[in-house]
Amino acid sequence: MVRVRFAPSPTGYLHVGGARTALFNWLLARASGGEFLLRIEDTDRARSSDEHTRTIIDGLRWLGLDWDGAVTFQADGTQRHAADAATLASSGQAYPCFCTPGELQKRREEARRQGGGFAYDGRCRRLPQAEVRGRIDAGQKHALRMRAPGEPVSWHDAVHGQMSFPAGSLDDFIILRSDGTPVYNLAVVSDDSTSGVTHVIRGDDHLSNTPKQIIIYRALGRALPVFGHVPMILGPDGKRLSKRHGALSVTAYRDEGYLPRAMLNFLALLGWSPGDDRELMSRSQLTDSFRLERVLKKSAVFDLSKLEWLNGQCIATAGAPELEPLVLDRLRETNGPAAGAASQRRAALHRIIDLVKERPRTVHALAAQVAPFFAVPATYEAAAVKKFWTRSAEAAELLGSLRDRLASTRPWSPDELETTVRGLAAERGIGAGRVINPLRLALMGQGVSPEIFGVLVAFGPGRTDERIGAALRYLQDAGSGAGE
Repeated sequence: MVRVRFAPSPTGYLHVGGARTALFNWLLARASGGEFLLRIEDTDRARSSDEHTRTIIDGLRWLGLDWDGAVTFQADGTQRHAADAATLASSGQAYPCFCTPGELQKRREEARRQGGGFAYDGRCRRLPQAEVRGRIDAGQKHALRMRAPGEPVSWHDAVHGQMSFPAGSLDDFIILRSDGTPVYNLAVVSDDSTSGVTHVIRGDDHLSNTPKQIIIYRALGRALPVFGHVPMILGPDGKRLSKRHGALSVTAYRDEGYLPRAMLNFLALLGWSPGDDRELMSRSQLTDSFRLERVLKKSAVFDLSKLEWLNGQCIATAGAPELEPLVLDRLRETNGPAAGAASQRRAALHRIIDLVKERPRTVHALAAQVAPFFAVPATYEAAAVKKFWTRSAEAAELLGSLRDRLASTRPWSPDELETTVRGLAAERGIGAGRVINPLRLALMGQGVSPEIFGVLVAFGPGRTDERIGAALRYLQDAGSGAGE
């Protein structure tokens, strides 16, 4: 049975790269009927925090990536890590190294001065056993180093194909520090082999760790997992993805008004293809389509505009009952009166959501479109005022005439309302937009809305009259300040 794991370090939040790694592992497990494990690699106690652990778990839950069994913590396995290190030492696969950090640093600096890279020269490997025993008995601090093999280390990577590190490219590497704590590569092998992990799917920034881990696996006599290294995500400038490219933590995207379905599809398409041109799939469709061999070998490029588009598509195709709690939460944060009125008129709220959901690309934008239907805007959007109400007297006269005509428009239907609005424009010899845009600003308080005749129907005659009346008072008060 396929058993995979996601093993983040709680030294930071769950970002795009880590979330994609988690998703690929989750999809592989669910597609094969296997298990997806979550392990928090918290052995770096100085930098790890409970807050980061919580936000990582919150981010996974928001994405809907459930795991099998309890969350495990790497720090809980330190005794087992030490026991595995002792096994490697007793078999001669690892040996004590008495070189101090200061001595190693001097050798690195010397190698740098000579224009070369530093590699451990294996001097402690050559110490006589009697001297080694004497130093240990005397209480001299020492680390444990793994003996690097004299032959290439090769494996078949599930993403890149055949991979090989040539003989001599690896020096003897530390697996246990002088304070008795395990190094990452030993802890990972110990944890993965103990929990029966069959596939290790991770970013290709771990490629240099893989030959070391293979050496440890073989020395412990444990079965190798399948390794697969997913190419890194790059920014549009071709450099490694970072905050300057607009990349945020997963929970920050949630808080910015993105939907988990949009984020899942966006992450899945960062370096993977379903084999066709689909860009928006359900969770089950993603699972059914996922194959490791479809993970691309080249790096993916982070495109924030693509995420925004996907999110807009998810909003447009979501049902009003699904969007309702998200919209109300946002309104409670930004517009208490609108939230109160909307929560008391759920049927109307659903109709309004369905009316406005085609254009917004975030829940925040959706809520901003919904709010004017339930509460009078506190102000009018400055840019729209400058554009559509530049001449306040002219705008007031036009809205006043339209108000009079709307008062007698019946039935209050899209067709009749359109006839009224376009009729006024025709009489004035102006384009319909010269009437529609000032009207939209009067009703919505902003320059963007769904199709105006649907908006008028949603408002009804009474509230339409009230909003135009409020706009007229604003324009009269503005006077020369409105641009005359």
